[in-house]
Amino acid sequence: MQQKRTPFKPALLALALATALGGGLATPAEAAGKKVTWDDIRNDDKTPGDVLTYGLGIKAQRHSTLKTVNTKNVADLVPAWSFSFGGEKQRGQEAQALVHDGVIYVTASYSRIYAIDARSGKRLWEYEARLPEDIRPCCDVVNRGAAIYGDKIFFGTLDAGIVALNKDTGKVVWRKKWGDHKVGYTMTGAPFVIQDQASGKILLVHGSSGDEFGVVGWLFARDVDTGEEVWARPMVEGHMGRLNGKDSTPTGDASAPTWPKDKEGKPTEAWHHGGGAPWQSPSFDYERNMVVVGTGNPAPWNTWKRTQEGDDPRNWPSLFTSGQAYVDASNGELKGFFQHTPNDAWDFSGNNSVVLFEYKDPKTGKLVKASAHADRNGFFFVTDREKLASGAGYPNKPTSLIGAWPFVDGITWAKGWDLKTGQPIENDNRPPQVKPGAEKGDSIFVSPPFLGGTNWMPMSYSPDTGLFYIPANHWAMDYWTENLTYKPGSAYLGQGFRIKRLFDDHVGVLRAIDPRTGKIVWEQKEKFPLWAGTLTTAGGLVFTGTSDGYVKAFDAKNGKELWKFQTGSGVVSVPITWEMDGEQYVGMSSGYGGAVPLWGGDMADLTKQVTQGSSFWAFKLPKSSRR
Repeated sequence: MQQKRTPFKPALLALALATALGGGLATPAEAAGKKVTWDDIRNDDKTPGDVLTYGLGIKAQRHSTLKTVNTKNVADLVPAWSFSFGGEKQRGQEAQALVHDGVIYVTASYSRIYAIDARSGKRLWEYEARLPEDIRPCCDVVNRGAAIYGDKIFFGTLDAGIVALNKDTGKVVWRKKWGDHKVGYTMTGAPFVIQDQASGKILLVHGSSGDEFGVVGWLFARDVDTGEEVWARPMVEGHMGRLNGKDSTPTGDASAPTWPKDKEGKPTEAWHHGGGAPWQSPSFDYERNMVVVGTGNPAPWNTWKRTQEGDDPRNWPSLFTSGQAYVDASNGELKGFFQHTPNDAWDFSGNNSVVLFEYKDPKTGKLVKASAHADRNGFFFVTDREKLASGAGYPNKPTSLIGAWPFVDGITWAKGWDLKTGQPIENDNRPPQVKPGAEKGDSIFVSPPFLGGTNWMPMSYSPDTGLFYIPANHWAMDYWTENLTYKPGSAYLGQGFRIKRLFDDHVGVLRAIDPRTGKIVWEQKEKFPLWAGTLTTAGGLVFTGTSDGYVKAFDAKNGKELWKFQTGSGVVSVPITWEMDGEQYVGMSSGYGGAVPLWGGDMADLTKQVTQGSSFWAFKLPKSSRR
């Protein structure tokens, strides 16, 4: 079937596609490979022979216990093989791959997935979703990864669907359409498999995307065998959740007191299209049976549309957007929430990874069970997940906030965070309203810009060093308010912008931060924006990729660059490592794209020199270097 595609425009517009591979339903006889169990998934961080979760473990720490490749020999890494995703469908390759039983499962742009022999790089099967021409992804046609359980592999599609395939054959087991792609619903994040500890049932959890089109964000849990919805939780205050196909409870207060109302006491337009989409993958607090997930920006971006007329925007926080949510795995009830950016006026969102970790309190010596999150707003948050999960910090009670420190330079919107109130100490940096009769408001200078101090690309944590490794960026924007009215399927922003440089010598900056003090331990600057995730290993290494095409390895203790390899296109994916036949492999996709070349202003001009590509690379040590 011949592909049809509309031009890719440099703004928030839909991309079109019509093509399909992959066929009929799988039969039981075809599902002959080794099945993945819940115990396999729960212990993913302890079993380096496989990579079974987005995050290399249910806590999403992205740390491997492997140390065959280490600081002494990493400079000798060489390609074992590379695999091309092929064709003209280049664009951004942002996926984290999975590895099971000698097979790599990796998704690619335009809702594709490949099964690859991990030893040879040979394609075993591929599946390409049939996409309509009127899909509306905001930020490139990316897909960030898959989930695996039993004999199935699961991934989301750009037309607001999710597919289960037989992992051994690529045949469709079930397909579900969960939203209307014509109004802007889509799916780019990797789904996540959990076990409800109350019932023992295995659930597939995933979120929606589409805040920039004025959708209401949802978190879903599905039966892994049938794809049927078990529960669904909206992430805008006052919207009704579902449990077993019926209305359950509203999110927060049904009267929506943190969203404005009109003169008749009814919620305004913004509440009906409020955003909050949890479009990145969650982590899972196994002990407390809690799904922990970041929630997206409120819609529209225009903060005045979400503020009671004549009032201070800070009095209308637009719950439950731009924060971290703690959701009961049994029923989808929201048990805890901490908001990173109240009444977010800058599209700082909040749905990149929330990492679960433990550390000893330096004052009391007690073990603290915490969550860490590096936000687009430029602050690194450490919260008490026990208190949040119990509802003690719901919402934004100061007892749940341990610390909030800047991890990038030049933050303009806030001076810091008040630990006594659990609220930001804001500067006067909200875009002013449009004056009567004008088309747009006065422009202001904002840093970080809406692309964030960091963005979707996940950070990692090393229990060996006690540090987090954040792929960050130093940049800014000119920012102004515009008039708007909601129109289904159209961008719902109400803001104009131009991304700008903050420093002449670099944009990207990889930073190591101490979660107990907020101290930046080391940094490595990059000329181009950093748009790839990080991985740590027991070999004392941090791996990541750069927009000018390199996969790199750094010393986790001091940040010294120890190795790099040029892949031929920008690297904006997430690294993994695994062990096979007694050898340690490192793998990562290459292929430039994502939000920066579409939205990036001065950064888009900088990155025009990056060539397109579409491939997965596997590296290992030569025999002479294994020491």
